[in-house]
Amino acid sequence: MYLVNNFFEFLVAYPIVMVGLAVLPFFVLARWRKIFPTKRLLVAASVPVVASLITSISGEYISAVLFLDAALVVVLLIDLTQITSADKFSISRTMDRVMSLGKSTPVTLELVNNSRRRDRLAMIDDYPEDFTAAPPRFNFVGQPRSRLQFEYELRSSLRGLFRMQWIYLKVRSLFGFWEAYYQYSAPAEINVYPDLKQISEYGVLARTNRLSLLGVRRTRKIGSDNEFERLRDYTRDDNHRHIDWRATARKRKLIVRDFQLTQNQNVIFLVDCGRMMTGHSGKFTMLDHALNAMLLMSYVALRQGDAVGLLTFSDKIHDFTPPKSGTRQVNRLLHATFDRHADYVESRYDEAFLYLNKNCRKRSLVVLITNVIDEVNASQIQQYLKNASGRHLALAAVLRDRDMFGMVDDFLQHEERTGIKIGGPALFQAAAAAEIIRWRQQAISSLTHAGILCIDCYPEQLTSSLVNRYLEIKARHLL
Repeated sequence: MYLVNNFFEFLVAYPIVMVGLAVLPFFVLARWRKIFPTKRLLVAASVPVVASLITSISGEYISAVLFLDAALVVVLLIDLTQITSADKFSISRTMDRVMSLGKSTPVTLELVNNSRRRDRLAMIDDYPEDFTAAPPRFNFVGQPRSRLQFEYELRSSLRGLFRMQWIYLKVRSLFGFWEAYYQYSAPAEINVYPDLKQISEYGVLARTNRLSLLGVRRTRKIGSDNEFERLRDYTRDDNHRHIDWRATARKRKLIVRDFQLTQNQNVIFLVDCGRMMTGHSGKFTMLDHALNAMLLMSYVALRQGDAVGLLTFSDKIHDFTPPKSGTRQVNRLLHATFDRHADYVESRYDEAFLYLNKNCRKRSLVVLITNVIDEVNASQIQQYLKNASGRHLALAAVLRDRDMFGMVDDFLQHEERTGIKIGGPALFQAAAAAEIIRWRQQAISSLTHAGILCIDCYPEQLTSSLVNRYLEIKARHLL
């Protein structure tokens, strides 16, 4: 009894020790068993604390307070034993290893509950930071001896190789005073490629003659190639001289002949991965839009029988995919670009075009996808494209900065809508943006006067613009 009294006197003299002894069990549970108290426990613990304050005023209720403390401890210990252990659950994940940038893919989580208890559970997957999930977590009641499946949609805003390692499960105790956090290993690798679904959409729309839904125009051929390709239904844009009257009489509807365009020509993309492609348009960078457009135009060119190659560069040559024909070339282009990102470095156009001249002797359609920001950049683009146009057919796809153009448009629309002239910083910002846009138009005009084909559009419009220009080049036999 003497030792007990001395111990209590010691705790009163050193309250920090008393607090440490009170916190120690919670630390042990959190550190080794991943069990933490809930808000309900803190509310329940506040009752004996308030009662203890009352005893400091009047000591006649001290026995009742001690009984209340002991009852709370017993209830907490009983509730602690009711938490289902981690080995009673098993969780697995089922998903595709390939995703398209900005497109949702389904993910299935399967939980097997081998315990005999009915538990309140919460589950969340360990998806990367640049991903979004809908729904992000699942709250449910796990029935004993049950198997449950949950599905959510996963979307990525960044290309590349990503890894998922864990699935997290939260288990609440019977009375809700404790929560246990478990993690289950479910390793998986995800390759996020540029937009793949647009390729399948193009194939479907091409078979049904509805490419206008993608912004692709039907291009009238100047002259025609002599090699017959197929018969198909007549559309309003077709030349009436291509109607096959025998097939029309047999089918009792207008049928036209399709002729093959010139094949076995080269298309080589030069994609800038430097600082000028780091800007964002919507959720994606300019480089993301460029790679999406490059893939769809590559698919169209490969369907036409041409060979497609790719050169990515910034301050050095990153990768070169030699031009080849066949549908497998799309996979090669995908693997060459899915983990390529824009860097804050100055692009070396001289090295890119020197490498192109060494590795591509055959006349090709050279498509440079970049952005124009300053005079040094514009003069280099003009110089090297003009030199390349002696051997190749050069096409420059120059992307617009939507923020800069939007600054001028918003300024003009506000004045037109309200009739009030804006002054101050907004006026100077709009004037500076207008001056850059004017200089940019002059730089693009100089490229056109040098005999270089140009596309000037917003990043979201690049896909349809590139495909339309390629089909126009093929129809006019410019290559």
